[in-house]
Amino acid sequence: MKNTLTFLLFLSANFCLPAQVQNPVTWKARYTAISASEGELIFYAAIDKNWHMYSQRPTDAGPIPTSFTFTPSRSYQLVGKTEETEAHEEFVPAFEAKIFVFKDVAEFRQKIKLTGKPGFIVAVKLEYMTCNDMMCLPPKTIELPVKIQ
Repeated sequence: MKNTLTFLLFLSANFCLPAQVQNPVTWKARYTAISASEGELIFYAAIDKNWHMYSQRPTDAGPIPTSFTFTPSRSYQLVGKTEETEAHEEFVPAFEAKIFVFKDVAEFRQKIKLTGKPGFIVAVKLEYMTCNDMMCLPPKTIELPVKIQ
């Protein structure tokens, strides 16, 4: 009985391990000034080969769309919604539906109006989900602060 339990624990750990250590998306963020009182937060995702990430477009098919949550501050105001580079629509077998995805790279832009002096940080929480042809990783939430200079 003890050997069976040990084997099952070993087996489950080996099947779960790849999903826990894989991180197929690398994020970078920066600020670009448009004028003295306006600028753009730019979020860039580098996506590993054979993986894809989902668009911000909501879907009933199952995957979690990419989303951004900006911590409110007296130093800035959001202008409009977060825009994304053109995602392409493809059939995703895991969800048996056509869904908008990014492969290789994705870029998102959020305009802001400065209401305070530069030298502050915009705190951003970002949620996204990735899949390949064999599996989907659980949705991931990261914090991505952007310094406004």
